[in-house]
Amino acid sequence: MALGAAILWWMYRGFDWETLQTALTSEMNWTWMWLSFPFGILAQVFRALRWRQLLRPLGEKARAHTSINAVFLSYASSLVVPRVGEVLRCGVLKRYDGCSFTRGVGTVVTERVVDMVMIAVLSLAVFVLQIPVFMRFFHETGLTLGGFLGSFTTTGWLVTVVSGVLVVVTGVLLLRRFRFMTKTRSVLSELTEGLLSIRNVDGKAAFWFYSFAIWACYFLHFYLTFFCFGFTSGLGMSVALVAFVVGTFAVLVPTPNGAGPWHFAVKTVLMLYGVPGNDGALFALIVHTVQTLLVAALGLYAVAALAFTKEQASLPNP
Repeated sequence: MALGAAILWWMYRGFDWETLQTALTSEMNWTWMWLSFPFGILAQVFRALRWRQLLRPLGEKARAHTSINAVFLSYASSLVVPRVGEVLRCGVLKRYDGCSFTRGVGTVVTERVVDMVMIAVLSLAVFVLQIPVFMRFFHETGLTLGGFLGSFTTTGWLVTVVSGVLVVVTGVLLLRRFRFMTKTRSVLSELTEGLLSIRNVDGKAAFWFYSFAIWACYFLHFYLTFFCFGFTSGLGMSVALVAFVVGTFAVLVPTPNGAGPWHFAVKTVLMLYGVPGNDGALFALIVHTVQTLLVAALGLYAVAALAFTKEQASLPNP
């Protein structure tokens, strides 16, 4: 949270805040923002349905509404502690539907691998189509692998290696000291089952449809907001794709919902296509804030819905 706040402060320290009020009250076309909401919701619903498919081959029978609410809650909780939602949603299914926690974690990891493949294919396609723009982006921001690795001093490399070794050694010592090896083998076995669940998933066509639909909805959720502002409405889908891909990688930085890095990435891409810096910053601020509020609202809905959900243990056996 501190990292996100620091980046946002750096980005908006000279921002004209009066333009924000003017845009919100008179210049924005809110109709397009409202039209983007169903796609943001559908992306999470499709993710939940795909997750259920991965769980079924393992004998884990999660209910659709529980899975959907678990995903809603996972995204909302990650606004506070990045990535914690991936673990939390497995806990929700364990509590309400009696699903194995470790198998659930394994399927979540499998989900992320599939997502990485999807975004890698999309990124490659966009990169090939927009090579000159990406070259300018890397040049103007200094984001090159050589530049990043070159910033490490000898001491920096030494500290990194020593820290990695200490983590491994500490983990091994803890396992031996507390005699967790037997339990750990069981946990690792269930985790591996979850990871490999994609091999036996039923309805592979539906699984890949969900995988495609998730990212199509994410993109449309973002792209439709271009029509909210006069300075982005005429840029076209290709520009939105570039900003979407770059923003997706920026979200990997562990800040709440990518706050800070996402703003910087999207603003920079828009500037490469001729959007003034202040307008690009305004777009990123409004779109990210509104979409984050949607995620939070879905999380609150999930909390309320789960409060009225019977736990699996209390349900009659079929």
